[in-house]
Amino acid sequence: MDEACPHTAGIRDVTPSALGCEDCLKIGSVWLHLRLCRTCGQVGCCDDSPNRHATAHFHATGHPIIEGYDPPEGWGWCYVDEVAFDLAERRTPQRGPIPRYY
Repeated sequence: MDEACPHTAGIRDVTPSALGCEDCLKIGSVWLHLRLCRTCGQVGCCDDSPNRHATAHFHATGHPIIEGYDPPEGWGWCYVDEVAFDLAERRTPQRGPIPRYY
């Protein structure tokens, strides 16, 4: 992984929490892209989405690493160190079809 980011050592294989942004699904909101927390499996929406739930999850929990989840993008991001890195070999499989809202 990335030696500039010590948080990559904590990346876990996780089970996605929902078939879409978990918090948007609860409130009936839309999202653009999804991000997956690689600490706990929370699925949240990206910062281009109206609610920015993935970033909100980081601020609430301190879980530092997300994966570009939908579409599967093969990259990770550390909120703490603000670095991107390759996750192509450790992509999380999707649990099923993801609804599209854009």
